[in-house]
Amino acid sequence: MTAKAFFSRVPALIYARAALAALLLASLAGPAAADPARQAPASSGEEFLSFSPVVKKAQPAVVNVYASRTDKRPKNPLLDDPFFERFFGGGGHPGGSTARSLGSGVLVDPSGLVVTNVHVIEGMTDVKVALADKREFDADIVLRDQRTDLAVLRLKGGGAFPVVELGDSDALEVGDIVLAIGDPFGVGQTVTHGIVSAVARTQTGISDSGFFIQTDAAINPGNSGGGLIDMKGRLIGINSAIFTQTGNSVGIGFAIPVNMVKIVITAAKNGQRVRRPWFGASLQTVSREIADSLGLDRPSGALVADVASDGPAAKAGIKQGDLVTAIDGQSVDDPESFGYRIATKPLGGTASLAIIRDGKPLNVTLTLTPAAEIPARDPVKLTGVSPFAGATVVNLSPAVIEEMSLHGASEGVVISEIEDGSTAAAVNFQKGDLILSVNDVSVKTTRDLERATSGRHNYWKLTIGRGGEVVTTVIGG
Repeated sequence: MTAKAFFSRVPALIYARAALAALLLASLAGPAAADPARQAPASSGEEFLSFSPVVKKAQPAVVNVYASRTDKRPKNPLLDDPFFERFFGGGGHPGGSTARSLGSGVLVDPSGLVVTNVHVIEGMTDVKVALADKREFDADIVLRDQRTDLAVLRLKGGGAFPVVELGDSDALEVGDIVLAIGDPFGVGQTVTHGIVSAVARTQTGISDSGFFIQTDAAINPGNSGGGLIDMKGRLIGINSAIFTQTGNSVGIGFAIPVNMVKIVITAAKNGQRVRRPWFGASLQTVSREIADSLGLDRPSGALVADVASDGPAAKAGIKQGDLVTAIDGQSVDDPESFGYRIATKPLGGTASLAIIRDGKPLNVTLTLTPAAEIPARDPVKLTGVSPFAGATVVNLSPAVIEEMSLHGASEGVVISEIEDGSTAAAVNFQKGDLILSVNDVSVKTTRDLERATSGRHNYWKLTIGRGGEVVTTVIGG
């Protein structure tokens, strides 16, 4: 009986592999002698063959991230309802408990900006960062980008921190040697090495960014948020996940490309949310059957399934049934690769899309504008005695749908934040949950929900949407 394979988000560090070093030495030494006995190095270059110069350049900028949260919320009677046990997974326990998370990060700005993974710090209230030189700093969470699983921290105090140079992930090729630096299992900063196994791995189900560098450099729990480094000491990815049957590294690790990381860093420096170009159309994967019907020799590209009437795609003349094959000359193999390519384009310009329509190739120009904030978010933090107390909700708009990956959502309001220790947290509501109706009253705006939850009720009849599932339940007041 075999264990079920699964994806596990983990941080990454670097182990030196003697086998590869030996291979490199052998290639420099020339033809092997007949005597298999050990031979002295033929030159000083062979004697000191090492990844040490690369490590020394990048390692000072890789940090350890320690996050924690003390949960003091009391047992809530709402949790006794079987609906919440099934749909929300149960919840808090009486008294306090402490949750902890361990990961890694990378310093990307001398002022103390650190990039890590959202899943390293998500739900945590206290974050500390330890540098390679053993200094420790408290850190504030500056930005969370759920869509890419990237977060940015700012260290408190200090200054002129060491940083790593940012590379170009689009320049990577399969077979390039890379190093992974992080803190696996909390043993301390570790370096491993391997090669780039794939440069555009999609359909992994790891995060909404859906576009990863794959590497066989050993990545283990605690490496999440650590750096994937090229042979010039430049950051080319943030290590985020592994495919494993055991929970430990089996040589299939995934890193978020640095060209996506740059977008998040820029937003954090400007004190903004991450804003990306909006396509204004939904895409679907091309199956073998679809490829055959379109006369393609292989299933590739992203098929336009639906076009928003007032979006950039419609204005560019894109129609339902068009097949997108490239953006600015870079091939598009599936919707995930298209999403990555457009997300890393700067706002304000244009992009050239190669499409196939009715068997004929065409080129269209797409204006790179952000999704509209219509209606306005109008955030409301709910109070009182309802199950939603402590949750902040916002109105749905194209921008919110894109930002929170709520594709397909068309009504209701969405939870954007949940206060730690609140009733909503105890009930296990989550960011991204859609509130569709309360006590048979349709919820169309945040003010609708505020009014619907302002008083006491003998019962609460709730219709909630999460992950494409819609459930209605009645619980006691």
